[in-house]
Amino acid sequence: MEKEIYDKLVAMNDEFAQAAMELQVLDPENRFYGGVIDPANGIAWPSHGGTPKDMAIWACALVNEDSRFYHSETLLKRLELAAQFMLRSQHADGSITPPWTNLHSPPDTAFVVSGLAQVYELLDAHTVEYAPVRKAAEEIRLFLERTLPVLLTGGCHTPNHRWVLCSALGFMYKLTGRPELKERAEAWLAEGIDCTEDGEWTERSNGIYNAVSDIVMIFAAEQLGLPALLEPVRRNLRMMAYLIHPDGEVVTDYSGRQDYGYPFDMSGYFLAAKWLANRDKDPLFEAIAELAGRSLRHPSGLPNHALLGLLRYPELRQPAVPPVRLPEDYRVVLNGSFPRERYLSGMEAAGHHGRIYHSKLHPDFGAPIARHRHGKTSATVMTEANSFFALRHGSVRLLAVQLASAFAPGYVKLERLEVLKQAPEEAQEQREAQGQGEVLGMQERGLGLRSRSGYRLSATERKGYYAPVAKELLPETARGPVSPWYLLPHHRREVTHEQQHRVEVEVLETAEGWSLRVQCAREEPILTQLTFLFGQESEMSGEEMVEQAENGMWFWKQGKVRFSSGEDWIELHGGVMEHQAAGLNNTAIPVNCRALVVNLLTPYDRTFELKLSP
Repeated sequence: MEKEIYDKLVAMNDEFAQAAMELQVLDPENRFYGGVIDPANGIAWPSHGGTPKDMAIWACALVNEDSRFYHSETLLKRLELAAQFMLRSQHADGSITPPWTNLHSPPDTAFVVSGLAQVYELLDAHTVEYAPVRKAAEEIRLFLERTLPVLLTGGCHTPNHRWVLCSALGFMYKLTGRPELKERAEAWLAEGIDCTEDGEWTERSNGIYNAVSDIVMIFAAEQLGLPALLEPVRRNLRMMAYLIHPDGEVVTDYSGRQDYGYPFDMSGYFLAAKWLANRDKDPLFEAIAELAGRSLRHPSGLPNHALLGLLRYPELRQPAVPPVRLPEDYRVVLNGSFPRERYLSGMEAAGHHGRIYHSKLHPDFGAPIARHRHGKTSATVMTEANSFFALRHGSVRLLAVQLASAFAPGYVKLERLEVLKQAPEEAQEQREAQGQGEVLGMQERGLGLRSRSGYRLSATERKGYYAPVAKELLPETARGPVSPWYLLPHHRREVTHEQQHRVEVEVLETAEGWSLRVQCAREEPILTQLTFLFGQESEMSGEEMVEQAENGMWFWKQGKVRFSSGEDWIELHGGVMEHQAAGLNNTAIPVNCRALVVNLLTPYDRTFELKLSP
């Protein structure tokens, strides 16, 4: 399999090398001369997903005798032009500016450094065999050395940016030997590592930023000589083994970043899993690397370029150990024992008053997630997300089940997850009937049991009113001719008439599928909507039970509705329509979805059965 993946990467890299050559700006009078055009906006950029990515592709092709571009003079000239474009694009402080935002960005510069440092290493080692690459290598090194001021002084926006900066500082420390680079990395590392015992990084981004944090932590550990930094990577990779659907797609239903709800595969984890499989001789990591390698459709951006990694570490082209079979039949709860409430209780003492600039605090970090897989069925039960449940059954995709209320208003994010245990005698009877092993706790593995057990989710929302600011706390402007609202100390107001809105949801796995019970005992009428979002490819039947709204939603008034894709289907029972509102504030139906909406009015206690095709 390793040779198959390597051969695929070489062929793929050649294909993208040719495509990038065709997009390179070759007009010396053009301000982007030497850069590679981004097809999305027609501009060449010096960011890690822009021209530097193509420089890595070209470098891999130039030095690899298996490439059709091996020692190509034409390609070498293109690489030199790209290196000169990078030097011209570099600001006086050593930074670069990406296309999306973040002018003079230290972390985006660090992404580039962590990639081009690898490119430089590859080219520099190859000058013995092919001296003409020296010019390009020296120009890349000049770019890297010019980044030292921004790396030594620059800050970050997001949690993962800290570790990207540490990676870049590590590469430059190894390259130059300057001790202040390691000291700056140690200053970032002194903030502590943001990874739970079960392997969840702050941003809960299974599609993008987990893989980013994993690979840059490996580089930081390697370049700075800090092997302890590998431990959170190991934990995250082990966690990811339980966040994969049967078709290889990654669970992104609760992400805190831009991968939320979008399809991603495991390809971004290839290099990290392969590197650790080789170091640890771990068959699970080897299995993850094999799946990720099969998923690769692009060489990947910097600093996570797959072929670049295999050329720098030739030993990774061979299996370290035989891979095990990845988990396919299980029931697990991630972060079930993480003391999240204890950490959250310390937020006030942190002194930031809940404010953070150009980023967010991610208080959902470490929220529990339950994952079930059995055969072609894959389910996720989530807290602290706009959706609390998602289900894949063969080719049918129930992308989200969302509960929204007019109380706050908006989506209700379930805060707590409690595992509902079977009665011991019931569990024993089912084990004996199905020949299954013991039901384990949070880390249970290898389950084939389909039992009426599940989870209770809950959330309590609070909303009140605010009294006059005490006279002695008023600013001077309150006694002037104009008293702006924004100058009043609103945080000093006393809360009055605070109201609570408590919601409970039971999610149960049943013999026929799943059961969802939603409850709210509040007596005042509060408009509520429960929305089932299916993939657009699904066909709906049961039209006499629904009513189409103007905005494309379907109100589920009664009875049963079935969503089918091919031979697979999910049949829903229990529809009701208790009010006529077409939508609630702060909610929106995503495009390319089929939305089946249940309109509820408090108090409610409703159960919806989801039956699955055989």
